[in-house]
Amino acid sequence: MTTELLSLVHNPSCESFLLDEELTEMKKGPESEACALAAPGNLVESDPDTNSNNGTSAREKDILPSPGEQTTSAETSRKKLCGYLNKLGIKGPIKTWKSRWFFYDENKCRLLYYRTAQDINPLGSIDLSSASFDCKMENGEGVFEIRTPSRAFTLKAISKQAMMYWLQQLQMRRWEFCNIQSRFPVGSSQLVNEPLAGRTIDNEDFLPLVKTPTEAVGLKAASLPAPQTSTALQNISLKHPWTEIQNTVYNICGSKQLWGSNGNVFSFNEFQEHPENVDEEQEAEGTVKEGTLEDGRMGPRLKWIRKARWMNSGFPGSEELLREKNSVDKVNDLQQQILTLTEEVKSQKELVKLLHKALEAAQQEKRVSSMYLTVAEDKDRLELVRHKVRQIADLTSRLEALEQEKKELEQILTLRDSHIQELKEHVQLLMEKNHAKQEVIMTLTEQMARKLSDPLQEANTITVETLYKQQEEIEHLKDDIDAYKTQNQFLNSEIHQVTRLWTSVAENEKALLMKCACLQARNCQMESKYLTVLRKLQEAVPGLPNLHAELVKNLIREALQWDVKEEAEGLNLNPVSEYDEYGFMTVPDYEIEDWKLLARIQALEIKSNKLWSQEIVEKPLRDRWNSIGELNPSAELKSLIRNGIPVEHRQWVWSWMVSRHCSPVPGHYQRLLEQSRSTEHPACRQIELDLPRTLTNNKHFSSPTSQLIPRLRRVLVAFSWHNPAIGYCQGLNRLAAVALLVLEDEESAFWCLVYIVENLMPADYYSETLITSQVDQRVFKDFLSEKLPCLMAHFEQYQIDVSLITFNWFLVAFVDSLVSDILLRVWDAFLYEGTKVIFRYALAIFKYNEEEILRIHDSVEIYQYLRFFTRMITDGRKLMNIAFNDLNPFPMKLLRNRRSMHREELEAELRELEQIKAAYVKGRAEQGPQDLEEAVSEEEEES
Repeated sequence: MTTELLSLVHNPSCESFLLDEELTEMKKGPESEACALAAPGNLVESDPDTNSNNGTSAREKDILPSPGEQTTSAETSRKKLCGYLNKLGIKGPIKTWKSRWFFYDENKCRLLYYRTAQDINPLGSIDLSSASFDCKMENGEGVFEIRTPSRAFTLKAISKQAMMYWLQQLQMRRWEFCNIQSRFPVGSSQLVNEPLAGRTIDNEDFLPLVKTPTEAVGLKAASLPAPQTSTALQNISLKHPWTEIQNTVYNICGSKQLWGSNGNVFSFNEFQEHPENVDEEQEAEGTVKEGTLEDGRMGPRLKWIRKARWMNSGFPGSEELLREKNSVDKVNDLQQQILTLTEEVKSQKELVKLLHKALEAAQQEKRVSSMYLTVAEDKDRLELVRHKVRQIADLTSRLEALEQEKKELEQILTLRDSHIQELKEHVQLLMEKNHAKQEVIMTLTEQMARKLSDPLQEANTITVETLYKQQEEIEHLKDDIDAYKTQNQFLNSEIHQVTRLWTSVAENEKALLMKCACLQARNCQMESKYLTVLRKLQEAVPGLPNLHAELVKNLIREALQWDVKEEAEGLNLNPVSEYDEYGFMTVPDYEIEDWKLLARIQALEIKSNKLWSQEIVEKPLRDRWNSIGELNPSAELKSLIRNGIPVEHRQWVWSWMVSRHCSPVPGHYQRLLEQSRSTEHPACRQIELDLPRTLTNNKHFSSPTSQLIPRLRRVLVAFSWHNPAIGYCQGLNRLAAVALLVLEDEESAFWCLVYIVENLMPADYYSETLITSQVDQRVFKDFLSEKLPCLMAHFEQYQIDVSLITFNWFLVAFVDSLVSDILLRVWDAFLYEGTKVIFRYALAIFKYNEEEILRIHDSVEIYQYLRFFTRMITDGRKLMNIAFNDLNPFPMKLLRNRRSMHREELEAELRELEQIKAAYVKGRAEQGPQDLEEAVSEEEEES
């Protein structure tokens, strides 16, 4: 700071500004302080980052009550958290302990620190809202750390009790501030505030309440002098010179007023709250100061006290000696305070001298400027300017000389430091040698004394010394145990509180995410309704005027580009990905231009349903699946499978369902592959034709070069060799492809295909005649008439044969008909319960769209709607409730009886057709020769 003041004296451009500001502050310092003391509540907090002078010291901030304290009784009774602590400087040039006055700001949850309690501007602050606390006994007594995201602060209290009090109070204040800040403002959604409802601060007894050390912490500590360092300049902050200057000027002005009024700089009589305990506390503090060194180790006095406690019979009069020592300590403390104040006065006088020099230079500059203004002729003014230029050049040369001298002195200082370091190392080496020699001398002396002394007396001496050492070690270990217990209690308290804070933040974040998802779902619903209106207008475009038709087209074009704009602006928080987890396209890619708006509506409905069910439905189901260990058939497992298997569990559950009914034969699949390599199966040609047409809406099969195409080929060829009665039937490629996507392993997919064809589906389902498939269509029509009579009557009225639409549903279990998310849920229940699930979902699909179908009164339009209406189903939960709740009862026994009845009818019809066919062929064979003779005779007549 002295160097900076000297530089200011030699810099004329900065003199006037500095002096005006400092002199003005010096003139109005007493008045401003008097006003501040006369008006309680005029406290203005100082920002650590700005060095503005607000006229109120840190001590006055502790004394004066704020408006909130005057109006609230709870806050009035609360004690201010302030006091002196030693702060370890780690970034400055001097890395040592510096005494600082710390004051807790309750409004901002910051710990401000000053050089003394009388300073007005803080040197810095520590943000406690996101900080953690730690204390390690290895660092020394009273040392603890405050870790913030930006840096770590190492502080040191005068005693262990003061350290624990600071840590406990900071923990409590941090929790109160974070608990208040974590609550949402009034008027927010109930969904957001619900996690915080009913929450109270539970007081776990991790760390007992620490008694307040009144002479080390609180307002009473401000009346005591600040702990001093080895030198006066060591405690000054070199990083904040302007703050130091402002605090120093304010202290000079404030000291004059206080000395004149009270006769003492500090007057804190009002803080003597417990006069009856002062002597005890001072006596305890004196004992601690004398018995504990700066580095936390025990001094010789404390060791002597322990010896006295152990051997109390051998030292009479020890209490009188302690009282004398305490009085001597008090006198020494007062003398130390006098020396400290004397050093402070000297430094203040030095600062005043520097300010006087700066004032004289400024006055001289002012006189020169006045002369320049009063001179009438230009020559004289020019001469003054030249004189000023010469003066500036002289000052510049002097400055350069001083800089050069400074560099030389720094070099000399560096050399001296290195020389001093060498001397220290040499002295250390000599001391070690001397210590080694003394140890040798002591060892030889002990050996000589042992030889000359009586053996019995020698044994007694060794026993007493050993006993004393062991007792001393036991005392040390007890102290260490107590210290580690205290450290453990505090760390448990800190971990518990940080965990509670993290839990609170996580709950609030979860509530916000749920609210955001709900709002996005509502937005998607509104956007979907808007696009539906646009679609209706699009259908009515041919009948609209040209202006209105053009307006509708522009609106549709803008609506189709919303996703692109949202992604460009970063507003789309939960975009719908182009493909799902298994590679299916989430949004259909319609080739017809007019259907692109329909695809956009489907995408919005899919996104809305996912957002609604993600936290409300999916997460509880996922938690239930995670809690399941071994799979066993049960009603609970059946309910879970009907609700859908999570992606992370689907492969495992499907493998369990397949292996439960179809035991894989080891090596069987590999033997089938070897057979297919040696001999080509007749179905290979048809398989090659169907491979490019398999799951065209899945990225794993859309290209002929996809990796899953060869694996699907091997699965289908192996199955054709495994089941020669069927070989290959169109539709098996889709079943095998879905199994391959979920199970990933081609052998597992092969056995899944075997399980579906040979165990789940009835016999002859995939035979050449597809007789059982035709039977299921007749059974389905019966169920449709029973469950949905109005819809079936509507179909009969317009002569609609639903089997033209539903036949493919049953053959491939809805593959290429439903969106992937709903398709896989159907397959989950289908693999567990069988073909009854296909009937349930087929009826549920018609029930889902019954109202829309009944509004169509044209057979062609009905067929067109039935071609793609399954793709319009986006709410899988609603479809599942219709299938398994609204359509009950649905007994399997009834399904078997209907199949048996219709199979007999169909077989009778097929036999009748065979008889008609045979009669027709026989009649044609008999008429063949006669028709040939008539044709020859006609040719002869023509010739």
